[in-house]
Amino acid sequence: MKRLPVAGLAASERSIQPTRLRRVLRRPAAWRRTALAGAVAVLATAVAPAAASYAASSRPAQPQPSLASLVAQAKGLARQIEVLSNSYDGLQIQLTEARAEAKTAQITFRQDAARLAGGQAAIGQLAAESYMNGGMATPLQVLTSTDTGSMLSRVAIMQQLQLENGDRVTALSTAEAAAQRAHDTAVQQAKRVAALSASMAKQKQIIQGKVNTLNSAAFAKAMSIFQQTGNYPTISLPTANTVGEQALQAALTRRGDPYVWGAAGPSTFDCSGLVKWAYAQVGINLPHYTVSQWNMGEHISKSQLEPGDLVFFFPTIEHVGIYVGDGLMLDAPQTGQVVQIQPVFWSEFVGAVRIVA
Repeated sequence: MKRLPVAGLAASERSIQPTRLRRVLRRPAAWRRTALAGAVAVLATAVAPAAASYAASSRPAQPQPSLASLVAQAKGLARQIEVLSNSYDGLQIQLTEARAEAKTAQITFRQDAARLAGGQAAIGQLAAESYMNGGMATPLQVLTSTDTGSMLSRVAIMQQLQLENGDRVTALSTAEAAAQRAHDTAVQQAKRVAALSASMAKQKQIIQGKVNTLNSAAFAKAMSIFQQTGNYPTISLPTANTVGEQALQAALTRRGDPYVWGAAGPSTFDCSGLVKWAYAQVGINLPHYTVSQWNMGEHISKSQLEPGDLVFFFPTIEHVGIYVGDGLMLDAPQTGQVVQIQPVFWSEFVGAVRIVA
């Protein structure tokens, strides 16, 4: 059949093959699928946050910790700070000792090195004299050579010198060995100082982190309750005859001052810091460390306790107070609390010490 021309179309457009027609007809369907997929994606993006928000709001709210629970946590954190603080005090004692020993080792090393230099000069003079007098054919330079052959010659020279002036050669050997020991000791002490300093820095960071937690807003109300302790009768000592009573009298003037870990006065204290400060007022220097204070003075029984005696607690001697009498003591308890009078912790009591002049 003859095709009729289509008006308004160019000759090249007047005939459309069936294959091309199918391709053109399918094209809108592909566009529709693409558009539909895009719309679904946009809808999903819009719905997802709303769904998540709904899911979150539909979840039951987590119960807030009770005030009693927060107070218990505060007590636990304060106890941890006290233990860590006491350990820090011990490290401080060790660091002070290590620095003193390192200084002594350096002085010893310098002295021994000077003796060694003097001995070497004396032996060199002996060698020179022996050479000049014809006693040996080996030149003086052999004494300081590192060549293997020269070292053998040096042994021979030393043996010869030992025969000629045994005491001076022996002194040289002794000085050399002493200088080496002193050097090794100085190096070891320097390493010990560095290790202790690093350990203290780490300990300090841990303690401060726990202190920051206690000072946070979450614990504000709990700490206000935790601080309500030590409401006991005011104690006064009209007479103070013993060293302990005089120290207690001084310590009583610090009631109300805050506990600060690592502090030893004059207006903030930890437990051993308060004891150290009180006894310093009567001319007695105690270490700032509970374990060291435990090892001072005379150990006494519970029945022998008198005002001013030191009372210690926990198996590893982590807390100390000053006995007041009638089962009460004065101490700097824990972070968040103040220097106060409170009952002796008899359940944790491990012993007492009387400091004597």
